[in-house]
Amino acid sequence: MRLQKYMAMCGVAARRKCEEMIAAGRVTVNGRVITEMGTQVEEQDEVLVDGVRITPEEEKRYVLYHKPAGEVTTVSDEKGRETVMDRFRDFPVRLYPVGRLDYDSEGLLLLTNDGALAQRLTHPSCEVDKVYLARVTGNPSNEAIDRLRRGVYMEGDERRTYPADVRVVRDESLFSDILVTIHEGRNRQVRRMFDAVGHKVLLLRRVRFGPLELGSLRRGEWRELTAQEVEQLHRL
Repeated sequence: MRLQKYMAMCGVAARRKCEEMIAAGRVTVNGRVITEMGTQVEEQDEVLVDGVRITPEEEKRYVLYHKPAGEVTTVSDEKGRETVMDRFRDFPVRLYPVGRLDYDSEGLLLLTNDGALAQRLTHPSCEVDKVYLARVTGNPSNEAIDRLRRGVYMEGDERRTYPADVRVVRDESLFSDILVTIHEGRNRQVRRMFDAVGHKVLLLRRVRFGPLELGSLRRGEWRELTAQEVEQLHRL
Protein backbone atom coordinates (compact mmCIF):
# COMPACT_ATOMS: atom_id res chain seq x y z
CA MET A 1 0.00 0.00 0.00
CA ARG A 2 1.30 3.48 -0.82
CA LEU A 3 2.50 5.41 2.18
CA GLN A 4 0.13 8.37 1.72
CA LYS A 5 -2.86 6.02 1.47
CA TYR A 6 -1.74 4.18 4.61
CA MET A 7 -1.44 7.50 6.46
CA ALA A 8 -4.94 8.53 5.39
CA MET A 9 -6.31 5.14 6.47
CA CYS A 10 -4.73 5.75 9.88
CA GLY A 11 -6.69 9.00 10.17
CA VAL A 12 -3.67 11.33 9.94
CA ALA A 13 -5.14 13.61 7.26
CA ALA A 14 -6.56 13.63 3.75
CA ARG A 15 -4.28 11.98 1.20
CA ARG A 16 -3.14 15.26 -0.40
CA LYS A 17 -2.15 16.64 3.00
CA CYS A 18 -0.32 13.39 3.77
CA GLU A 19 1.72 13.85 0.57
CA GLU A 20 2.74 17.31 1.76
CA MET A 21 3.84 15.85 5.12
CA ILE A 22 5.92 13.20 3.35
CA ALA A 23 7.58 15.80 1.09
CA ALA A 24 8.44 17.89 4.17
CA GLY A 25 10.37 14.96 5.67
CA ARG A 26 8.01 14.51 8.61
CA VAL A 27 7.43 10.76 8.04
CA THR A 28 9.73 7.83 8.78
CA VAL A 29 9.30 4.15 7.90
CA ASN A 30 11.28 1.70 10.01
CA GLY A 31 13.56 4.55 11.11
CA ARG A 32 14.23 5.96 7.64
CA VAL A 33 12.95 9.38 6.56
CA ILE A 34 10.75 9.03 3.48
CA THR A 35 10.20 11.83 0.97
CA GLU A 36 9.14 9.83 -2.11
CA MET A 37 5.42 9.48 -2.86
CA GLY A 38 5.53 5.96 -4.31
CA THR A 39 6.95 4.30 -1.19
CA GLN A 40 5.15 1.04 -0.37
CA VAL A 41 4.49 -0.01 3.23
CA GLU A 42 3.15 -3.12 4.92
CA GLU A 43 1.00 -3.27 8.04
CA GLN A 44 3.93 -4.59 10.10
CA ASP A 45 6.13 -1.60 9.17
CA GLU A 46 6.74 1.06 11.83
CA VAL A 47 5.46 4.36 10.45
CA LEU A 48 6.05 7.53 12.47
CA VAL A 49 4.65 11.01 11.79
CA ASP A 50 6.50 13.72 13.68
CA GLY A 51 7.96 10.96 15.86
CA VAL A 52 4.58 9.41 16.78
CA ARG A 53 3.69 5.92 15.56
CA ILE A 54 0.47 5.60 13.58
CA THR A 55 -1.70 2.52 13.11
CA PRO A 56 -4.83 1.88 10.99
CA GLU A 57 -8.08 2.93 12.59
CA GLU A 58 -10.18 -0.05 13.62
CA GLU A 59 -13.26 -0.54 11.48
CA LYS A 60 -16.35 0.74 13.27
CA ARG A 61 -19.07 -1.88 13.74
CA TYR A 62 -22.62 -1.45 15.03
CA VAL A 63 -24.80 -4.33 16.24
CA LEU A 64 -28.46 -4.42 17.27
CA TYR A 65 -29.02 -7.28 19.72
CA HIS A 66 -32.21 -8.67 21.25
CA LYS A 67 -30.97 -9.24 24.78
CA PRO A 68 -32.93 -11.94 26.61
CA ALA A 69 -33.69 -11.72 30.31
CA GLY A 70 -31.01 -13.39 32.41
CA GLU A 71 -27.98 -11.68 30.87
CA VAL A 72 -25.98 -8.91 32.52
CA THR A 73 -25.24 -5.84 30.40
CA THR A 74 -21.57 -5.65 31.36
CA VAL A 75 -18.31 -6.83 29.89
CA SER A 76 -17.75 -9.16 32.88
CA ASP A 77 -19.67 -10.11 36.03
CA GLU A 78 -18.13 -10.78 39.44
CA LYS A 79 -20.95 -13.23 40.22
CA GLY A 80 -20.15 -15.36 37.18
CA ARG A 81 -23.47 -14.68 35.48
CA GLU A 82 -23.82 -14.77 31.70
CA THR A 83 -23.16 -11.38 30.09
CA VAL A 84 -24.22 -9.98 26.74
CA MET A 85 -20.56 -10.14 25.69
CA ASP A 86 -20.62 -13.95 25.83
CA ARG A 87 -22.62 -13.86 22.58
CA PHE A 88 -19.90 -11.91 20.79
CA ARG A 89 -16.66 -13.58 21.89
CA ASP A 90 -15.88 -14.56 18.28
CA PHE A 91 -16.85 -11.21 16.76
CA PRO A 92 -13.94 -9.76 14.71
CA VAL A 93 -13.75 -6.56 16.82
CA ARG A 94 -14.36 -5.99 20.52
CA LEU A 95 -17.82 -4.55 21.10
CA TYR A 96 -19.18 -2.64 24.08
CA PRO A 97 -22.83 -2.15 25.10
CA VAL A 98 -24.30 1.33 24.77
CA GLY A 99 -26.14 1.92 28.04
CA ARG A 100 -27.70 -0.91 29.98
CA LEU A 101 -30.69 -3.19 30.24
CA ASP A 102 -31.60 -4.76 33.58
CA TYR A 103 -30.75 -8.40 34.21
CA ASP A 104 -34.49 -9.20 34.26
CA SER A 105 -35.30 -7.10 31.18
CA GLU A 106 -35.05 -7.94 27.51
CA GLY A 107 -35.08 -6.16 24.20
CA LEU A 108 -33.06 -3.85 22.01
CA LEU A 109 -29.43 -3.29 22.98
CA LEU A 110 -26.91 -1.47 20.81
CA LEU A 111 -23.29 -2.65 20.84
CA THR A 112 -20.39 -0.96 19.07
CA ASN A 113 -16.67 -0.25 19.11
CA ASP A 114 -17.37 3.41 18.24
CA GLY A 115 -16.58 4.90 21.64
CA ALA A 116 -17.24 8.50 20.64
CA LEU A 117 -20.74 7.71 19.40
CA ALA A 118 -21.50 5.56 22.46
CA GLN A 119 -20.49 8.41 24.76
CA ARG A 120 -22.72 10.89 22.93
CA LEU A 121 -25.75 8.57 22.91
CA THR A 122 -25.52 7.92 26.66
CA HIS A 123 -24.90 11.54 27.67
CA PRO A 124 -28.00 13.08 29.33
CA SER A 125 -27.92 16.07 26.96
CA CYS A 126 -28.56 13.78 23.97
CA GLU A 127 -32.02 12.79 25.29
CA VAL A 128 -32.40 9.69 23.14
CA ASP A 129 -35.95 8.33 23.24
CA LYS A 130 -36.18 4.80 24.67
CA VAL A 131 -39.47 2.95 24.20
CA TYR A 132 -40.41 0.03 26.47
CA LEU A 133 -43.29 -2.42 26.39
CA ALA A 134 -44.19 -3.11 30.01
CA ARG A 135 -46.59 -5.82 31.15
CA VAL A 136 -47.83 -4.80 34.59
CA THR A 137 -50.14 -6.27 37.19
CA GLY A 138 -53.77 -5.15 37.14
CA ASN A 139 -55.17 -2.20 35.25
CA PRO A 140 -53.62 1.21 36.05
CA SER A 141 -56.25 3.89 36.49
CA ASN A 142 -56.41 7.03 34.36
CA GLU A 143 -55.05 8.90 37.39
CA ALA A 144 -52.04 6.55 37.60
CA ILE A 145 -51.34 6.94 33.87
CA ASP A 146 -51.55 10.73 34.19
CA ARG A 147 -49.08 10.66 37.09
CA LEU A 148 -46.60 8.70 34.98
CA ARG A 149 -47.04 11.18 32.14
CA ARG A 150 -46.40 14.16 34.42
CA GLY A 151 -43.51 12.52 36.30
CA VAL A 152 -43.35 10.64 39.61
CA TYR A 153 -41.09 10.45 42.62
CA MET A 154 -39.48 7.01 42.75
CA GLU A 155 -38.42 5.39 46.00
CA GLY A 156 -34.89 6.40 46.95
CA ASP A 157 -34.77 9.26 44.45
CA GLU A 158 -35.28 12.90 45.37
CA ARG A 159 -35.88 14.03 41.78
CA ARG A 160 -39.14 13.50 39.98
CA THR A 161 -38.92 11.70 36.64
CA TYR A 162 -39.28 13.75 33.50
CA PRO A 163 -42.67 13.58 31.74
CA ALA A 164 -43.10 10.32 29.85
CA ASP A 165 -45.28 9.26 26.95
CA VAL A 166 -47.51 6.46 28.29
CA ARG A 167 -50.06 4.51 26.24
CA VAL A 168 -52.10 1.43 27.17
CA VAL A 169 -52.07 -1.06 24.27
CA ARG A 170 -53.71 -4.06 25.96
CA ASP A 171 -56.04 -4.22 28.93
CA GLU A 172 -56.83 -7.67 30.37
CA SER A 173 -58.40 -8.60 33.70
CA LEU A 174 -55.12 -9.57 35.38
CA PHE A 175 -52.54 -7.48 33.51
CA SER A 176 -52.02 -4.57 31.14
CA ASP A 177 -49.49 -3.97 28.36
CA ILE A 178 -48.28 -0.39 28.30
CA LEU A 179 -45.86 1.43 25.98
CA VAL A 180 -43.62 3.87 27.86
CA THR A 181 -41.29 6.36 26.20
CA ILE A 182 -38.58 8.01 28.31
CA HIS A 183 -35.23 9.66 27.58
CA GLU A 184 -33.67 9.33 31.01
CA GLY A 185 -31.52 6.40 32.08
CA ARG A 186 -31.96 6.03 35.83
CA ASN A 187 -31.42 2.61 37.41
CA ARG A 188 -34.41 0.29 36.80
CA GLN A 189 -36.42 3.39 36.00
CA VAL A 190 -39.52 1.96 34.29
CA ARG A 191 -39.98 -0.69 37.00
CA ARG A 192 -39.64 1.91 39.74
CA MET A 193 -42.04 4.28 37.98
CA PHE A 194 -44.77 1.63 38.02
CA ASP A 195 -43.92 0.74 41.63
CA ALA A 196 -44.58 4.40 42.45
CA VAL A 197 -48.16 4.12 41.16
CA GLY A 198 -48.83 0.71 42.75
CA HIS A 199 -48.27 -1.72 39.86
CA LYS A 200 -45.55 -4.36 39.52
CA VAL A 201 -43.80 -4.92 36.18
CA LEU A 202 -44.06 -8.57 35.12
CA LEU A 203 -42.17 -8.26 31.83
CA LEU A 204 -40.14 -5.41 30.36
CA ARG A 205 -38.93 -5.24 26.78
CA ARG A 206 -37.17 -2.32 25.10
CA VAL A 207 -38.59 -2.07 21.58
CA ARG A 208 -36.96 1.14 20.33
CA PHE A 209 -33.79 3.14 20.96
CA GLY A 210 -33.72 6.45 19.10
CA PRO A 211 -34.33 5.58 15.43
CA LEU A 212 -33.59 1.87 15.94
CA GLU A 213 -36.46 -0.61 16.27
CA LEU A 214 -36.36 -4.17 17.60
CA GLY A 215 -38.78 -5.35 14.94
CA SER A 216 -39.07 -9.12 14.48
CA LEU A 217 -35.64 -9.93 15.93
CA ARG A 218 -36.00 -12.89 18.32
CA ARG A 219 -34.42 -13.23 21.75
CA GLY A 220 -30.70 -13.88 21.44
CA GLU A 221 -30.56 -12.84 17.77
CA TRP A 222 -28.59 -9.90 16.42
CA ARG A 223 -27.91 -8.04 13.20
CA GLU A 224 -25.55 -5.30 12.07
CA LEU A 225 -27.01 -1.86 11.46
CA THR A 226 -27.55 -0.57 7.95
CA ALA A 227 -25.55 2.43 6.72
CA GLN A 228 -28.73 4.50 6.95
CA GLU A 229 -29.29 3.52 10.59
CA VAL A 230 -25.69 4.41 11.47
CA GLU A 231 -26.12 7.79 9.78
CA GLN A 232 -29.33 8.41 11.76
CA LEU A 233 -27.50 7.69 15.02
CA HIS A 234 -24.72 10.12 14.15
CA ARG A 235 -27.33 12.81 13.46
CA LEU A 236 -28.85 12.52 16.94
